[in-house]
Amino acid sequence: MNAPTDEQLLHEYLDGQASSFELLVRRHAPELQSFVLRFTGDSVAAEDVVQETFLQVHNSADSFDQTRRFKPWLFTIAANKARDHLRRLGRRREVPIDAHVGSEAEAGQRYIDLFSGEDVLPDERLHLEEKRRVVRDLVEQMPTKLSEVLVLAYFHRFSYNEIAEIVGIPLGTVKSRLHAAVVHFGQRYREVVTQHAENDP
Repeated sequence: MNAPTDEQLLHEYLDGQASSFELLVRRHAPELQSFVLRFTGDSVAAEDVVQETFLQVHNSADSFDQTRRFKPWLFTIAANKARDHLRRLGRRREVPIDAHVGSEAEAGQRYIDLFSGEDVLPDERLHLEEKRRVVRDLVEQMPTKLSEVLVLAYFHRFSYNEIAEIVGIPLGTVKSRLHAAVVHFGQRYREVVTQHAENDP
């Protein structure tokens, strides 16, 4: 028997089956926690945001357009809640570079590995731990609008259309921002590698 879709579970919840909402929470809470943590850099704050997100889903379930997919809607709410949290604190978000790409269940490529291809990082002269530090620092310095689309595209494997929906920007802007993010990172990383080579002959 096939597992019910998210949309079916939400429909069942609206029909009075509380257990269907509980299943939605169990299904998505771990990945949502990981996603929000990349915004806040604070596990306690991330837990609070996730709770607020599911509370919003509970309160707004009857307004959900059931012709659309549930997951992008869920992540849109979470992203908005995370931005609200950071605005209240006046903080930038931090991105854990060593987190895995995609869902936690997927075997392992990490964010740091996304930029290890020859096209982006042609000169490997940094030790692994130093490389991690450099990557973390560079991404934290990136404009929020660039690192945001990277997190959604590479960590969570959302499509361009879904990213556009979550972030609230046109499809063409998603593509241009993602391209700009990779170019921006590659240029900055090359500068660091070059400087390292000059200082460490």
